[in-house]
Amino acid sequence: MNRIVFCIVTSVATLACHRLANAQPAPQAIGRPTPARARTHDAAAVSGSSGAGAGAAAGVTGPMWDMAALSRAPRWTVAERPKAEGVRAVLYDGLPFEGKPTRVFAWLGLPRATPGRKAPGMVLVHGGGGTAFDEWVRLWTERGYAAIAMDTCGSVPVGSYGKWVRLEQGGPPGWGGWDQIAWPRTNQWTYHAVADAILAHSLLRSLPEVDPDRIGLTGISWGGYLTCILAGVDHRFKLAMPVYGCGFTDQHGFAASVSRLGPDLAARWMAWWDPSAYLPAAPMPLLWVTGSNDFAYTMNALQLSYRLPKSPRTLCVRLRMPHGHGGAGENPRELHVFADSLLRHGAPLARITGQGRNGTEVWATFASATRIVKADLNTTTNTGRWQDRQWQAMLAPIEPEGRVTATLPPGTRVYYFNLADERNCVVSTEHEEFLPDTH
Repeated sequence: MNRIVFCIVTSVATLACHRLANAQPAPQAIGRPTPARARTHDAAAVSGSSGAGAGAAAGVTGPMWDMAALSRAPRWTVAERPKAEGVRAVLYDGLPFEGKPTRVFAWLGLPRATPGRKAPGMVLVHGGGGTAFDEWVRLWTERGYAAIAMDTCGSVPVGSYGKWVRLEQGGPPGWGGWDQIAWPRTNQWTYHAVADAILAHSLLRSLPEVDPDRIGLTGISWGGYLTCILAGVDHRFKLAMPVYGCGFTDQHGFAASVSRLGPDLAARWMAWWDPSAYLPAAPMPLLWVTGSNDFAYTMNALQLSYRLPKSPRTLCVRLRMPHGHGGAGENPRELHVFADSLLRHGAPLARITGQGRNGTEVWATFASATRIVKADLNTTTNTGRWQDRQWQAMLAPIEPEGRVTATLPPGTRVYYFNLADERNCVVSTEHEEFLPDTH
């Protein structure tokens, strides 16, 4: 299946499951489309809203998610189908949607057991048009991790990309929830998607084979967006690795989706669902992996996002990195190395310790336990849409004591360094953008 795709929506149908011994039987529902439910489009119905309109509702304060409740492992069952090699299909209880119970599908995988040792874990959050992917779980179990990948849109991985079969008891469909913003906030997609991932984390850490103090989080595209929110909400994670996704949605490739809501509903969406509202509270180290020309999550919004948390950050911004699941978003080596360094005492990625510019002379300093073998100065002379800018890379000399220097080419408008170690793992400096008369 080709999974190098972007943001699509899902379709409708159902699945059957059976419960583990000592649980109550689950209702069986096969091949019957889920009926459309009546929606409440009433600002007064929004949790905490006075009903004075969307602008007032956007200012609702208080906890969005009940972490005390979500930190308890959900009731879960093994599903009869679908089936995949080396992983289990499971269903677990989600939060109510429109007053009715929901269930969430996930693939759950465990590595080969080492007697007397518990495994680290990884929670995997898929992107737009996607679902829970068994291949992604196996990728991490083969590395020695327990892993869980849940569907965040009320579906199961049966069908084709963007046309997955829906669970009869599924939550709201994705993505972005633009058409849901007038609903009660506890019925909206982001609310449920974040809760689904927190519950998956609680399920994973409840397993006797898993070390609950060594669990990380990664997500791709819209899953990276959710990862940013989760990092600020679920502080039990020991690391977070958003791939592509970031905050400041009103300033990147989905800005038009925000602005089309109109001023009041756009303000509500940004206050409730933009990662910028949650990233300042993220306490764990973050690795940000993306490309210079990402079609959705552009470098300006990325920089605003990664500067919000006070915790350590590492950047990996490759030139023209493809956007998608599969090898593009799931398998950058930096993800594995970063996780191993924090959860399995592995050698860490290089660390940028400083950077600066004096006129056209630029520099960066670094510390690395693994030898740095290459340094590139990446530059563009373009302005305008970040997605369309043309980048050039030139080798930069690596000086003793962990320093790289370079001279900016004439007309440079943006630059940053990429440093590659002998494992071919890349770390990036922050980018700097300036006007022609500032250098």
